[in-house]
Amino acid sequence: MKFILLFFTLVTVSFYPGITYSQVKADSLNPFTHADSLRGMLTPARSCYDVTFYDLVMGIDIKRHSIKGNNTIYFDVLADFDSMQIDLFHKIKIDSIVFNHENLKYRRDQNAVFIKFPSIQKVLEKKLLTIYYSGVPQVAKSPPWDGGFVWKKDAKNQDWIGVACEGTGSSLWWPCKDHLSDEPDSMQITFTVPTGLSCISNGNLRDTTPEANGTTKWQWFVSYPINNYNVTVNIAGYSHFSDYYLSGSDTLQLDYYVLPDNVNAAKEHFQQVKLMMACYEKYFGRYPFWRDGYALVETNYWGMEHQGAISYGNNYTNNKQGFDYIIVHESAHEWWGNNVSVKDAADMWIHESFATYAEALFIECNAGYNASIDYLKTQRWKIVDKQPNIGPYNVNYDAKDKDLYNKGAWMLHTFRSVVNNDSLFFNILYEIQQHFKLQTITSDQLIAFINEVSGKDNTAFFDQYLHYAAPPVLEYKTRQKGKKLRLTYRWKTDVGSFNMPVEVTSASSFYLGKMVRQYMLIHSTSDWQTITFPKLKAEDFDVNSDRYYVKKEKVK
Repeated sequence: MKFILLFFTLVTVSFYPGITYSQVKADSLNPFTHADSLRGMLTPARSCYDVTFYDLVMGIDIKRHSIKGNNTIYFDVLADFDSMQIDLFHKIKIDSIVFNHENLKYRRDQNAVFIKFPSIQKVLEKKLLTIYYSGVPQVAKSPPWDGGFVWKKDAKNQDWIGVACEGTGSSLWWPCKDHLSDEPDSMQITFTVPTGLSCISNGNLRDTTPEANGTTKWQWFVSYPINNYNVTVNIAGYSHFSDYYLSGSDTLQLDYYVLPDNVNAAKEHFQQVKLMMACYEKYFGRYPFWRDGYALVETNYWGMEHQGAISYGNNYTNNKQGFDYIIVHESAHEWWGNNVSVKDAADMWIHESFATYAEALFIECNAGYNASIDYLKTQRWKIVDKQPNIGPYNVNYDAKDKDLYNKGAWMLHTFRSVVNNDSLFFNILYEIQQHFKLQTITSDQLIAFINEVSGKDNTAFFDQYLHYAAPPVLEYKTRQKGKKLRLTYRWKTDVGSFNMPVEVTSASSFYLGKMVRQYMLIHSTSDWQTITFPKLKAEDFDVNSDRYYVKKEKVK
């Protein structure tokens, strides 16, 4: 099997010379399959067209756990072609594919569908085709991490259905161009479900229409670009209530869909949404999907950042720091992940690292910097440093540890300390959101922009923290002479010519039985340097671990 995968990799690289060997071999801890490459690679059969609009229509048969519908894909032709790829899991049947009133031929390769056109589609043309499909979608084994439908009952034995598919792919339940680089400019979503149940999706509800067969049609409209995996459906006997968030003279509607027994708890618990909105607006700019509004939808799984319809399943509980993790983290993705999105799953750190650091910023906003440091410390011990935070490109990469979250947050916190200018650091965060709003981007684009705004080349910093498993290691030697300590030090890194300032102990004393360290900033490079501290014991030397995620290593 390993030989087959290696052969496929080499063949793929030879056909697509823009892909380097280092990219596809980047993560041996997460071996990928042919299906992962079909999903993750932007081949000519995908890059030849750009999706502008999806019109998704679906009927959901709850008793049979089945779906049936169609999706009309509107697209611009970017390069001449007579064959294109869309994606739909092989378990879902394709009933027909219609283009200009004609049924098209197609070929299926696992979860990819290659559609053959009767003639060449010419660049700059605007086209549409409709895919009719039906079947039983896969069930989520452990949502939201293992994607699929969740068919459950609430405490009153009423149906309660949801779906989550990040990582697994939206093509597990509807046909689309399932690649992160291509988001529709807008989308219409129509579901038909049993009358008596509510059906909540993304964007704004345009219409509900009773049907003759005991069902109701719910039509939603998303007026912004949206990640495919953020498209969702929630079906239950929901109660709905609203609130408002004020930003200057503008009003954002906050919609909440919860199980009836939880309305009172939700009305009190969800008050923190307005605190969250105010903090994130302060740091990142205004909520990015203002026209579509913001919603929390109670789900039978923990949570997910479905755009404008955040899935919430945390049982109205706060953590030790006094906030609801799901509300604060998943809502941060509205900025980091939904507004600014990645082109390739390899760069998913952009979504998770910034959203995780946003949790600490939420605490800082409400309780101060020191409280945010205490919170960051609860994340630091979870870092494992086993694989790079940037994964292999051109495959459906899914990181298996949480360093994207915790190490990524500490990388950003360390970068803040390196910048050593909060006004500049927070301006960088704000400008990222404004410059890349409603776009899909790469790590290289983001880092180049950070360099531009900061006025400094930080490429080596991000290269070490993102492309390599190990953080920077401060190697040091000490020589004690009376009260004086002579320190010789350098950075040990995978990146050559690495330099980064860091705060280290310059003096220490005891106060009320506790060690109190004073710190000074040293500008360490990959070359040995020496400094003498007039009053410091060798055993008291340390790096300021409240401000930096690095390691230290004493050498002879």
